[in-house]
Amino acid sequence: MRVEIRAMTIADYDDVYALWQACEGVGLSAADSRQGIRRFLSRNPGLSLVAVDDGRVVGAVLCGHDGRRGYVHHLAVAASHRRRGIGRALVERLLSTLRQQGIDKCHLFVFKDNRAAITFWHKVGYARRVELVMMSHQIAK
Repeated sequence: MRVEIRAMTIADYDDVYALWQACEGVGLSAADSRQGIRRFLSRNPGLSLVAVDDGRVVGAVLCGHDGRRGYVHHLAVAASHRRRGIGRALVERLLSTLRQQGIDKCHLFVFKDNRAAITFWHKVGYARRVELVMMSHQIAK
């Protein structure tokens, strides 16, 4: 198996969205529409990635930054390709790219009952922040 990791493009959208839908723990919303992802990719060129095996998207992650901090969303690896280092490789690549762009810290969000994701993120060096509370405001209805 030779998995290629490359920048995500909007042409990958259908395959990536299907992967996200198939993976437990990925929370999708209207922000993940084709237009929403197109906007995200254009604001964060080269940071979001796909892993491709024999022409098939088997991994994907959204990544961006605000000039100070990086943010990771929707890391997913197809069940058929898990435990092969693909998730770790995607994370290492996005962190390297963030570092090259002068970003020295990266945040992400995980559903509190997603134990598999929490375990994975701990293994790749992320620490749980218990002193913070996430708050959201729905701007458009």
